[in-house]
Amino acid sequence: MSDQKTAGPLAGLVVADFSRILAGPYATMLLADMGAEVIKVESPIGDDTRTWVPPVRDEVSTYYLSINRNKKSIVLDLKDPDDLAAAQRLAARADIVIENFRPGLMARFGLDYESIAEANPGVVYASISGFGTGAGKDYPGYDLMVQAISGLMSLTGSPDGQPFRAGISVFDVMTGMHANIGILSALNVRHATGKGQHVEVNLLASALSGLVNQTGAYVAGGTVPTRMGNAHPSLFPYEPLPASDGEIIIIAGNDVQFSRLCEALGVPELVEDERFATNANRTKNREELRPLLEAELAKRTKAEWFEVLLAAGVASGPINTIAEGVQFADGLGLAPVVEVGEGDAMVPSIRNPITFSSSDLRYDLPPPTLGEHTDEIRAWLDAEEEDA
Repeated sequence: MSDQKTAGPLAGLVVADFSRILAGPYATMLLADMGAEVIKVESPIGDDTRTWVPPVRDEVSTYYLSINRNKKSIVLDLKDPDDLAAAQRLAARADIVIENFRPGLMARFGLDYESIAEANPGVVYASISGFGTGAGKDYPGYDLMVQAISGLMSLTGSPDGQPFRAGISVFDVMTGMHANIGILSALNVRHATGKGQHVEVNLLASALSGLVNQTGAYVAGGTVPTRMGNAHPSLFPYEPLPASDGEIIIIAGNDVQFSRLCEALGVPELVEDERFATNANRTKNREELRPLLEAELAKRTKAEWFEVLLAAGVASGPINTIAEGVQFADGLGLAPVVEVGEGDAMVPSIRNPITFSSSDLRYDLPPPTLGEHTDEIRAWLDAEEEDA
């Protein structure tokens, strides 16, 4: 069997990207990596994240750079009749349209799904909002709002401290991935029927789905979860524990793993202790078990325990900085950093997490400057119109 790869799995698809900030641009970057031709439509002032600094690389926001590779940028002022007409022509020719404006705004410009589908019945049109198209349609769609409103922040932080936001806009990223799942599913239907459809996702729905066992605890069990710091509500140990020189993550996800942990720590008798024999008992009696584990962990450094526990088949790990996390992945041969573009325009970026056995990903276009491809895209639209 040949190991020669082919073009990206989405090669040939055109994406009209009317999104900005994070959820939409992250989704379209993943599509672009897989070969789709993504045309990023920006207002004359550009995507908001172009101004989200610091940090910067060559005076360009690294936030913007991290989610906009492999795209082409066209500047269109939708309040200008000529620019609006170009936007409508682009949407009419696209396989996929994605937008994350407040619900109803695109209809003002004739760029909503119903308007576009009249001329382009095969279009897969994805809308991303903060709180859906009902009573929450006018709410601003910021991830931090959703982290607060969904309940995530009530779970994040120490039990006696204040709520904390996650270190990234976790629900923006999650919603972008949900949008892509919907888009690719709708494309599969189009293969069979020739018809597109409207895909809708929102941050709050993605948040409630992504809170998995925590929302499940409430809706199925009637339990309202609370902050537990780094502790897990249903497992122990599943948290950082102190070694001689700092904390290390220790995980025992089942009874066999707990037995391996006890053997590695030199306290096999804990497995026979009725208080700790099952996960339910360990969770119930965590305050009694924790100091017994800590007493053994204090005998070695976290680096030493990491090697010992991995060799014993026990999940563990150091609490790294971002730099150390990237370096760790590189040491495993995952090659997490890719070079996008060439020469002075090259921008280092984090590799797309998906690999295919017979399809290539692309990293050829660095994140575009504002309107970098306006003339090229307008010429393509004009040529398409003449051929129509």
